[in-house]
Amino acid sequence: MSAPAGPIAALAPLASPLPASPNGSPFTDLQWAILMSLMDAVVPRIVRASAAAPGSLDYTVADAEYAFLSTQAGASAHASDAETLDAYLAEQPSDSAEFQDLLMRQVVFYVTEEQIKGLKFVLAALSTRAGALLLTGYTRTLNTLDAQARSAVLKGWQTHYLSPLRVLYNSITSLAKINFLRTSKLFPAITGYSAVPTGYEPGPTFDYKFLQFEAAAEPATLEFDVVIVGSGVGGGASAKNLAEAGFSVLVVDKAYYHPPDRLPMNEAAGYTHLFENGGFDASYDGSLTFIAGSNWGGGGSINWSASLQPQSYVRHEWAQDRKLPLFETAEFQDALDRVCDRMGVSTEHIEHSHGNQVLLEGARKLGYEAKAVPQNTGGHTHSCGRCGLGCGAGEKQGPNVCWLPDAARAGAQFMEGYSVERVLFENRGGKKTAVGVKGVWTKDGVNREVVVKAQRVIVSAGSLNSPVLLLNSGLKNKHIGRNLYMHPANMVSAFFTKDVRPWEGAILTTVCTSFENLDGHGHGAKMEATCMVPTLSLAQLNWTSGPDWKLLAAKYRHMNTYASFSRDRDPGRIFANPKRVEYTPSAFDRRHTLIGLLEMMKILLVGGAAEIHPHLAGAPPFIVDPSAERSPANPEFAEWLRKVEAVGNAPPGVACGSAHQMGSCRMSATEGMGVVDPEGRVWETRGLYVADASVFPSASGVNPMVTNLAISDVISRRVAAGLKKERGERL
Repeated sequence: MSAPAGPIAALAPLASPLPASPNGSPFTDLQWAILMSLMDAVVPRIVRASAAAPGSLDYTVADAEYAFLSTQAGASAHASDAETLDAYLAEQPSDSAEFQDLLMRQVVFYVTEEQIKGLKFVLAALSTRAGALLLTGYTRTLNTLDAQARSAVLKGWQTHYLSPLRVLYNSITSLAKINFLRTSKLFPAITGYSAVPTGYEPGPTFDYKFLQFEAAAEPATLEFDVVIVGSGVGGGASAKNLAEAGFSVLVVDKAYYHPPDRLPMNEAAGYTHLFENGGFDASYDGSLTFIAGSNWGGGGSINWSASLQPQSYVRHEWAQDRKLPLFETAEFQDALDRVCDRMGVSTEHIEHSHGNQVLLEGARKLGYEAKAVPQNTGGHTHSCGRCGLGCGAGEKQGPNVCWLPDAARAGAQFMEGYSVERVLFENRGGKKTAVGVKGVWTKDGVNREVVVKAQRVIVSAGSLNSPVLLLNSGLKNKHIGRNLYMHPANMVSAFFTKDVRPWEGAILTTVCTSFENLDGHGHGAKMEATCMVPTLSLAQLNWTSGPDWKLLAAKYRHMNTYASFSRDRDPGRIFANPKRVEYTPSAFDRRHTLIGLLEMMKILLVGGAAEIHPHLAGAPPFIVDPSAERSPANPEFAEWLRKVEAVGNAPPGVACGSAHQMGSCRMSATEGMGVVDPEGRVWETRGLYVADASVFPSASGVNPMVTNLAISDVISRRVAAGLKKERGERL
């Protein structure tokens, strides 16, 4: 390990530039103008009537209303001078080249061809008088309407009888809020938010020696005992065990390494460089949005340090109902303890942030069960609220800090920027036998086909990619890609009178478990605090109008956000060619998520919130009367809860969120029930294994990192034992 050079600590992480902008646009100039006019409707320029130019399309309000808006924004803001407040209220997306560049990148790089066609169809219709009349009620094109009229059109789409327009409303409002928060020049000044942690100093960097190749027409060929596809927690633990067992190991990943002196990234760079599909993933019907890590270290490099072991009822289900006895054995518990010990998992060094303190204290007052969540921070008191965009301190023991350096010290080698296209097979003794992988390595403009030959192939590409690789490799098992569990979540935000600076402090250090087993079979909801970077909090708030949302954003430093997620009973499926996720949270699972959300609102009431805002479209906020009793029995609060429950969380009006994916290559006792056997070997093959969260027999019910590590630890140790036995070596 090498420490950062120089006698003075860095003031900020080094910049991570975005890739080159798209070359060309899929839209006509008029279509783009209409799209930007929708963005401006969500986050409009707000002007006082006395200052509005004749014929202005801005969001014009009476002088008295403008004074009220300015006063309200300034009351909770970090900067409250009139000039800054005026500039903030005047800021709009179409004036920002950065906003437009980011939006174009998202549409071109991350939106599917089918989705682009659908968006172009709507924009083309809006550019005609007939289409505009049908979709907006006006005979003029949308970009010629004033901001109030465009806002009214959007609100009409929110409850439109055509489901695609309701989905479009969700997409437009979400993109506008996200990109405004990522590119606004005034939002940081108003709120005091900084992407750089207080007292930032980068941690030590491990000196990875990645394989390099020169440009050439012929493929490069490598040979190893084991090739591992994916550098996340499953791949990292497997690499460590197999390298320490004396085997030659190569870990490959399509993504790239980002050292601590470039972390945490700002949101625009972070979601581009550290997440799958730029952080813009959704199920096919739009009923679930989800994020997953894609970087050297995978999800373990950008998760929130939660290190919970699977609970007894989950282990019992897997061992007894699924006929997989491993999960109630000392071997599995030893693996859980071993991986936690290596990461220094404990609750001893936690300093709870304001948001986590509210959850603990509010739950206590209601008699609910809440506890500290163990952290994988290696014995450090780690209070960085931005670890979801990479850990600059290098204290979080993710794969890039812990497991992969261990593997390197034991002799493992690494290749970043290598996109595996398929697993290679040979017929040996009448059995389909994995003999390596084939893919393309990309770095600094050089592309080279690389073939890696190996005696064992371990796929650890995660629940969204491992089944796709198996399918693209020609495997036919009907269970590949099925049984995808997502822990669907709904969220709620609260504003407090005190200045809480929610982006500071540890992210997720508490959990309420009173409602985790609502059906008596291990299905229910848990409630946790969430990462408070703006995209994951402010951007999720309900949008009712541009002025209202800008006022809420100005109060960001007084805000905390929480999630209720369910251990889902009913899974979805992932397909390849084209890759897509089909997952609609069932009424059963949504009900559990909603129950958890309603209970979380009670916790917030008794925990001191001044305002409670459920992230459910159509659900009003609750403004707490300071003179009223802070009790769920308060008649006004109880009536409001009934209204929120009646609004519900059904799609397409409400989309659930997810940060956990599991089960798409599930482990099974028999070949007809899953993808891998109890050893982690893919049923229809020899020499091919899966070691990641995709092998979970069902949803874990807790943040899946530790369960993933323990299962991968067991699988890789068994792979090592099998290789040694095959070679006649002592076990």
